[in-house]
Amino acid sequence: MANTRVAVDVGGTFTDICIMDETTGQIRIEKTASTPDDPMRAIMNGIEQGKIDLSDVSMFSHGTTVATNALITRNLPRAAMVCTEGFRDVVEIRRANKEDLWDTYKDVAKPYIPRRDRLTVRERVNAEGEILIDLNEQDAYRVAEVLKKRGVAAIAVCFMNSYVNGTNEQRMRDILKEVMPDVPVSISSQIMPEIFEHERFSTTMANAVVSPVVVDYVARLADKLAEGGYARELLLLHTGGGVMTTKAVRDFAARLAGSGIAAGAIASRFIGNLCGYPNTIGFDMGGTSTDVSVSYKGEPRITKDWYIEYGYPIRFPSIEVLTIGAGGGSLAWKDEGGSLRNGPQSAGADPGPACYKNGNEVATNTDANVVLGRLGTSLAGGKITLDPALAEDAVSTTVAEPFNMELHEAAEAIVRVANANMANAVRLLSISRGYDPRDFALCAFGGAGALHGAAVARELSIPTVIVPPNPGVTSALGCLLVDIQHDFSDSFMRAAKGTDPADLETAFQRIEDEARAQLTREGVEEKDMMLQRTVEMMYQGQWRSLEVPAPSSITDMDDLIEAFHEEHAREYSYSRRDAPVSLFRAAVKAIGIVPKAEPARSEVKTYTPEPGSQRKVWFDGAAHDAAIYERETLTAGATFSGPAVVEQFDSTTVVPPAMKAEVDAYMNILIHTKA
Repeated sequence: MANTRVAVDVGGTFTDICIMDETTGQIRIEKTASTPDDPMRAIMNGIEQGKIDLSDVSMFSHGTTVATNALITRNLPRAAMVCTEGFRDVVEIRRANKEDLWDTYKDVAKPYIPRRDRLTVRERVNAEGEILIDLNEQDAYRVAEVLKKRGVAAIAVCFMNSYVNGTNEQRMRDILKEVMPDVPVSISSQIMPEIFEHERFSTTMANAVVSPVVVDYVARLADKLAEGGYARELLLLHTGGGVMTTKAVRDFAARLAGSGIAAGAIASRFIGNLCGYPNTIGFDMGGTSTDVSVSYKGEPRITKDWYIEYGYPIRFPSIEVLTIGAGGGSLAWKDEGGSLRNGPQSAGADPGPACYKNGNEVATNTDANVVLGRLGTSLAGGKITLDPALAEDAVSTTVAEPFNMELHEAAEAIVRVANANMANAVRLLSISRGYDPRDFALCAFGGAGALHGAAVARELSIPTVIVPPNPGVTSALGCLLVDIQHDFSDSFMRAAKGTDPADLETAFQRIEDEARAQLTREGVEEKDMMLQRTVEMMYQGQWRSLEVPAPSSITDMDDLIEAFHEEHAREYSYSRRDAPVSLFRAAVKAIGIVPKAEPARSEVKTYTPEPGSQRKVWFDGAAHDAAIYERETLTAGATFSGPAVVEQFDSTTVVPPAMKAEVDAYMNILIHTKA
């Protein structure tokens, strides 16, 4: 019987593979070099390197950057858009806003589909959903023949007001499929049936342009795994925090954009819940960037305001992740005002930090940590050796000499600026969203997260830092912890007070029927289906809405209105109970439960471990004799105090002075930041 689970997270430098034995809960990891030209090669190399027998695999889950990279690089096949006559430029007019309000010369990028490939047909639906003009089929067949001659690889159909009545869009799709049966067609009434034309058009456009790229990649990978003996569905992680089957990817390809960063948020939520912390802040610090996420009461924070390129929103529900340019390779530099800065420029993987001996002479966070003794002289189990002399030269020439500082003072300044940048990112996702960081635990992972986690937590008064057993591959672990998940919604715009609860209940039942049908097509049994309802609401006259949970049977609107007031008070620190409330949208999260294996749990025996060695480590301007531990020698129940450094294959954990650390039953290191 197949009893192995495999999760793969493809990064820019490394492809991480997490392998779990369902019987014992034991996890082992593999890292292999990524192959950007074809990510599938790195995956198959990792499978071979890890000696994985695919016939023994019960679940294969994959976080992919294929859709993200295709949109960033615009390495996209030719696609077309069919619009209502007079509305071909909605995606180019956008909202007429700019990413940098004060830079009049910086233009927003062009739409993914150029104007010459945005064609129109005569049809019209009014705001109430009444068809004023039926689709002109002569126009439709003419457009279909033109697009066939142009050899487009995908088509987006975006008609005005189709979110309330998609009949004309559906007919247009039928005609396009009749003329071009092998070309994928995305219609906005299926992709995102919501008001706001630009957001709906933009999301549908993004879905169309990535569809050929993603579907081809997924199909090739599924076939390759099947050749090796894998007999189950290939599961693809999407931004909403769930996975999709290959069948669902054909319809909702753009949901895979941003797939990779969602995995870390999922893993931090799971680890926090495992340790008894339902409120967690995910802190994923890698070589180039840091990803911050928030889970509150055991659930991740979801947003619909996100994009890969500014100006072209993708409105599928997504785990909210804030990414900043702060990582191990971030460069220290002096700005025009004479202040020390850190990032977002990065040394990248090549040449990397100065201590990597590849020619870089500018100080990075990694170089500063080497100078301070927080990093040893080797990484990745000895595969990468670090040169302390080169790190010292870089810190000296980049910071110490220009700012007239002593060497270690300069190194600490570099790290402090980096920590301040990352702490500000945490504030943006916590304090500015109405959450108090002191009520959370910080889950620090990624190659450098555990190196900086305790210092960032101390700056924010976060009481506990959780360092997972394998911080460097925690994002891959997140791919093992997800269920099949889809999001369905429908506009429901009415005044809340005067709405008959039966009308809202009918709308939910219609959405749930569609959700069950989708899960059934993917082979999910009725007993494994879970449907979660939410309603988006707002104060009358506003256009920004808040999402509140809805009961499984709606009989009274007053409870929903009160829930909205409470959520508004939590988010914005005030509510207006005397103001009328409007309903905006009914939504259902459809979940197909995937059985999960429990990570191995060890017996806790409290003891104080003996350090393997000691070395000088600098904190707050002074050198300390810090205990150096090897992570594999620390068993459940180990307790020790800082200053200490814990080294392992994929990361380094720093415990500053006056902090205490312990190893729990799941082999997480818990650092308590209060003296």
